[in-house]
Amino acid sequence: MGLSKEHLLARLQELQIEFSKYEHPVVLTVEAQAKYVGHLGGGLSKNLFLKDKKNRFYVVSALADTKVDLKVLSQRLGLGKGGLRMAPEEALGEILQVPLGCVTPFALVNDSARDVSLLLDQGFKTREHCFFHPLVNDMSISLNARDLDKFLKSIGRDPSYVDLEANPAVGKDQPPDLAALVPSGSISLPDQPEKQSSSQVPKDGSLVPVDNRSKTVSAKVVKPSVVWNNTKGTPAKNVHPSSSFADVGQFVEEILHKTSELLLSEIKEETIRQHGEQLGTVVSEKFQKNLSSDFKNLA
Repeated sequence: MGLSKEHLLARLQELQIEFSKYEHPVVLTVEAQAKYVGHLGGGLSKNLFLKDKKNRFYVVSALADTKVDLKVLSQRLGLGKGGLRMAPEEALGEILQVPLGCVTPFALVNDSARDVSLLLDQGFKTREHCFFHPLVNDMSISLNARDLDKFLKSIGRDPSYVDLEANPAVGKDQPPDLAALVPSGSISLPDQPEKQSSSQVPKDGSLVPVDNRSKTVSAKVVKPSVVWNNTKGTPAKNVHPSSSFADVGQFVEEILHKTSELLLSEIKEETIRQHGEQLGTVVSEKFQKNLSSDFKNLA
């Protein structure tokens, strides 16, 4: 069992790290977070739990308004354009040992996550405070980047801050600039066939921002922004793997990869502001329209 919220907060106090904590209802998006802390200043975080084709795992933690292009990031890591995708939900429990919606740098405190690579947005250093979940998503804590570094170093991590919006050329004479951040070893999930793990990708792959509500201490932080949402994908009907796929698992992975790409391209601040509560309907219609041809080509 992973470290509890209480043990994490106690460890921060032992390290003499200053933080403010906020209790609030369970939240999964920055949009929900804004209801409780939209009046505060600072930085909200969004967090992605990713994997590559060799079962190496990554946590990408960024400011909510930082644009993260997974294709570009994958190339910068030396994995090719399609090398990164959302980690399956079972990996969330087995490796990070946190519930859905609670991915943050703090989850790396668990020994089971020792081989997970952490990429931090360099934008965190520009904010006086930033918000993260303390292993549960009915509470958020705010602290500055220096104290986050202090915590990470206490668990044997050397913090790596990255310009996540950069898009440097990668080629023969320009090696991937983030290749050193690729984990050295892969992680095997116990008793979890690839097909099953793939089917969970849309659910857990959502980027989980931190959401907060001030009930106790007054904090300095949080600028309401938009983050990728937890969205349940609608399975395509009458899609059958063709002979070009070695097995069903590979076929499902391809479908889910296309689905997650489309989802990330649609869930943006502009579209949320434009469509509001109708966003789910709008995205669903675009999924059906844009993925229909892709699925037919795969079948």
